[in-house]
Amino acid sequence: MIKSNKNWKIHRPDEELVKSFMTELKLPSLHAKILASRGFQDPAAVKKFLSVDVTALHDPFLLHDMDKAVARIRTAIENGEHIVVYGDYDADGVTSVSVLMSALERLGADVSFIIPNRFEHGYGPNSELFQEIADLGASLIITVDNGISGIEQTEFAKSLGLDIIITDHHEIGETLPQADVVIHPRHPEGSYPFGELAGVGVAFKLATALLGEAPLDLLEFAAIGTVADLVPLLDENRYFVKEGIRRLRMSSRPGIQALAKIGGTEQRHFTEETLGFMVGPRLNAPGRLGDADPAVELLKAEDSAVATGIANELDRLNKERQALVNGIAEEALAMIEESYGAAIPHVLVLAKEGWNPGVIGIVASRLTEKFHRPSLVLSIDPVAKTAKGSARSIEGFDLYQELTKNKELLPHFGGHAMAAGMTLALADVDDLRNRLNEQAAQVLTEEQLIATVQIDVPLTIDEIEVDVLESLEQLRPFGMDFPKPVYMIEHITVGSIRKIGAAKNHLKLELEDGESKLDAISFGSGELADEMTHGMSLIVTGDLQVNEWNNFKKPQILLQDIRSDERQVFDLRGIRDPLRWIHTIPKDNALYIAFQPQSKTHFLPILQGREITLYDERQAVETIEHIVLLDIPEHPQQIESLLSEYNPGRIYAHFYAPDSRYFDGLPDRQEFGWYFSFLKKRGTFDLSAQAEQLAKHKGWKIDTIYFMSKVFFDLGFVKIENGVVTIEPTAGKRDLAEAPAYQERKSQIEMEERMLYAPYHELKQWFQKVHQEIAVKEETVWT
Repeated sequence: MIKSNKNWKIHRPDEELVKSFMTELKLPSLHAKILASRGFQDPAAVKKFLSVDVTALHDPFLLHDMDKAVARIRTAIENGEHIVVYGDYDADGVTSVSVLMSALERLGADVSFIIPNRFEHGYGPNSELFQEIADLGASLIITVDNGISGIEQTEFAKSLGLDIIITDHHEIGETLPQADVVIHPRHPEGSYPFGELAGVGVAFKLATALLGEAPLDLLEFAAIGTVADLVPLLDENRYFVKEGIRRLRMSSRPGIQALAKIGGTEQRHFTEETLGFMVGPRLNAPGRLGDADPAVELLKAEDSAVATGIANELDRLNKERQALVNGIAEEALAMIEESYGAAIPHVLVLAKEGWNPGVIGIVASRLTEKFHRPSLVLSIDPVAKTAKGSARSIEGFDLYQELTKNKELLPHFGGHAMAAGMTLALADVDDLRNRLNEQAAQVLTEEQLIATVQIDVPLTIDEIEVDVLESLEQLRPFGMDFPKPVYMIEHITVGSIRKIGAAKNHLKLELEDGESKLDAISFGSGELADEMTHGMSLIVTGDLQVNEWNNFKKPQILLQDIRSDERQVFDLRGIRDPLRWIHTIPKDNALYIAFQPQSKTHFLPILQGREITLYDERQAVETIEHIVLLDIPEHPQQIESLLSEYNPGRIYAHFYAPDSRYFDGLPDRQEFGWYFSFLKKRGTFDLSAQAEQLAKHKGWKIDTIYFMSKVFFDLGFVKIENGVVTIEPTAGKRDLAEAPAYQERKSQIEMEERMLYAPYHELKQWFQKVHQEIAVKEETVWT
């Protein structure tokens, strides 16, 4: 058996709905299954979804007070007032700045931007920076991707005589800041038809309202920020990303070209994953480690040499960021092990001096992914006696709402259901940890604390073709609320198994379903090769890809999880030296069984300290995952008893047989008859003195003569004293099969035939049959 890493929740799309999409929309079954699984109910809705275009954009003036914002900005431009765009230091923030700066520059505005330094100013509006802006002579601040929680800072800005327009998308608190204008897609007094815009989406709406038309070239920036901020890819966001990626693939912007080159990605192959895993992290890197301005400068660069230099610096910073993350993650894991061991609490709250506050959000994400728990990671400032950090959550635990319940401990916090940032007094960290764990215990069930994968696209191998996979482009982009499919393939067997990679730490399989084959790769799972056998049944989940090599394309599945409910039988019969296979068997939860005492004696010095149990001396335990059969049992019932008692997932069959009888066979009746006649004529026969001579005469093995003598003795035909065989004249007729020696030899030959010399598939089928018979018996007993 192979156990899956996560709980699988399998949702099968409605077959009739799939057929209707295939028929009416001429879609492949794979596409139809994805759409049916995503909740589409009729072909018309699918058609509209697939053909999303510029008409998906809503009128920006539907946003509350957009008219007031446009009027104030136009007045500032006409009067030559200096405008400052106040951004955020993440990818959504820097793209928001880039969008609005570009729009204002096109209108001839006197405009500059400022982004707070994560370490000096913290997140969001900062009074110190607002003072600097006022000192520079600016009169209007426009925030992008922040500001909605800046109550006190907004009051301070107003006290300086500054006007302030806030554009944001983060959760709105109980009180709105007293800005001149607040642009927010979920404004409590508004009725905007789509409330899930990213910060860059709100900035794009403001730019559209200012310019009088949608600046479609700026969708390149909107796509990056929207993907990076993990907002739902529906409605306007879907258009932002779909059209933005189309434009990014052929963009002439030096910054985009430089990012593609430094990331080793061809522009024409950009996808939402490129933005999320290559572009986004590099734009995030400078803001995580210091000054985020270079990210904006890269996006707005007009010179290729300048763009290349900035891109190289961002790449260096990203590598530095990765090293920091890895170091902090290792320290965090050590703290968890030391503090909790295996008893992981509902919510992880970790704090340490020296942790870089710019990257601890990533560490929190890693912890949440590993332990499937809400995680808060805090960096301690010993001078200020504060802790500042980031949090990530799981379904069922709304971070923003749960943190709001502790707002008296959190002078600064913000975010949404799945992610948040906060600053609190160091003295309150333990209190917050205890409170959050108490809150989590009330809202999270044990099932919610186990990672679950939602599988909604079951397929067969024959549905997976290169042209079908390439045509998935029409369904992209995948993301939040329109997730990338998790494919499942059932009823398949393993054709070939290989460890690949320099360290042999990756797994490559060939999957078969009787007619079709599919390559499969699982990175970091090389050890699974030792747990698999040719022909075993599997169910796999993963992501489908097109693998191109030497201009030849093949579909393959990148495995995410593997499951097999089949008991596995590993064939070690032809490997005489146990040192060649002992390392493939896990040391934990393994039972080494010997049926004969001499076998135990033979293996003890060889098996590197592993304990060997004689069959007759075994003890009851709850379960054993691995059973190693060192030699051949005397009868099949012994195997049945072992499988019934221990229910092992894996059986390793070595079947050491130093005295094999299989090729000797059983003497036939003619041979028994001749030997008995010989004994009757001789009267007596000294085995020790004369057996070798008789064996040479008949072409028999000496053992055959001893064996037939023992059979005759068991039947009472002869007596044997001191190695001399003497006929019993009064013995009656009896069948040879009645002799215990005959039965034992026959049983041994049958066991060797079945276990030692049978082809692997027959051995496996026999074990499977025994397993099924046990299951039937247990079900009968239970009933």
